[in-house]
Amino acid sequence: MPELWDFEGSWQVSRWIKDALIGQSGNFEGLAEFKRDELGLRYIERGILKLGAASMQAERCYLWRVADKGIEVQFEDRRAFHHIDQSAEAAHWCDPDQYNVTYEFGEWPEWSSRWAVKGPRKDYEMVSNYRR
Repeated sequence: MPELWDFEGSWQVSRWIKDALIGQSGNFEGLAEFKRDELGLRYIERGILKLGAASMQAERCYLWRVADKGIEVQFEDRRAFHHIDQSAEAAHWCDPDQYNVTYEFGEWPEWSSRWAVKGPRKDYEMVSNYRR
């Protein structure tokens, strides 16, 4: 697994989304930047999200921090999100929804994340591919 500082810089992001609940697919194309800040790296993602016939600007921000045996990912307001360790698998419970992620670093510096999200009103998969 890469160290936190290995992520610093710009990455092209290509993401597909499959929403089983509404029977709709989509994709996202954009740029993710890991910028150094006082506590680690700030992840800022911007691009175009297409779901069905709709197309819109999309943006998200997370904080990535050095943690014991891995990387701690936090929401922008510093609430805990998930921990990436050698298993490259993590989970986040956001009542009533379960978020599970698997990271793949085997082709570094290309890498990916695969999310499976389930809840009363959610049932989707999302795969993001990153490359320099």
